[in-house]
Amino acid sequence: MTEKRAQPKLYQTVFDAIIERIVSGDYGPGSMLPSEFDLAAELGVSQGTARKALIELERKGVIERRQGKGSFVTQRTPESSLFHFFRLRDADGQQVVPELSAETVRRRKSTAAEQRQLFGNPAQVFEIERTRGWHGKPLCQEVSVVPVDLFPGLAERAPLPNTLYVLFQQAYACAVIAAEDDLKAGLLGAKLAEVFHLPAETPVLFGQRRSYDLLDRVVELRASVYLTTNASYAVRMD
Repeated sequence: MTEKRAQPKLYQTVFDAIIERIVSGDYGPGSMLPSEFDLAAELGVSQGTARKALIELERKGVIERRQGKGSFVTQRTPESSLFHFFRLRDADGQQVVPELSAETVRRRKSTAAEQRQLFGNPAQVFEIERTRGWHGKPLCQEVSVVPVDLFPGLAERAPLPNTLYVLFQQAYACAVIAAEDDLKAGLLGAKLAEVFHLPAETPVLFGQRRSYDLLDRVVELRASVYLTTNASYAVRMD
């Protein structure tokens, strides 16, 4: 007996069509999408189906819907990128804006684990190591790994901007819309103690991140160390 495959929900076809156009560059960052009526007519669906797809795209942060104006492809700014993806807050709950104190960017051969996790099983990656401070005090260290094929010439762009995801979208048409962070408390350790000029017994928060683009591909792996003496890692659950 042949099993019937579940048919995709109708709004998903509209969702996928818009994603495809954003990825291809037909709809660039900040550009206006066709109206619900026009999308419905073009794709042969009801206006309600088109509306549901747009609502889902907005929920995922792919587009912004502006009352009385229409729907627009989300354009990452340094402020929005920090708010969504840099989760450290001060004692009053305000966004911590880190200051870049050191950076190295190098191309190297990927590890077996990186090949398994990153999109395209890349043989070569860029490794971006950054140390950040806040109000003159050490705050965190981040080591990001991205596929060379997705971000050609990245090393030549150094020094890189404070928010990498803005660069990824504007220069490489790669919009990061989601990230998974695994967090674990621990001690700074001898090696990092030299970087931060702090005792090895200093308590810290270790983070492992997988960043996803519009096509749900893992485009970045990031290992972070956060000093939480003067800041906390904030998570909002709706």
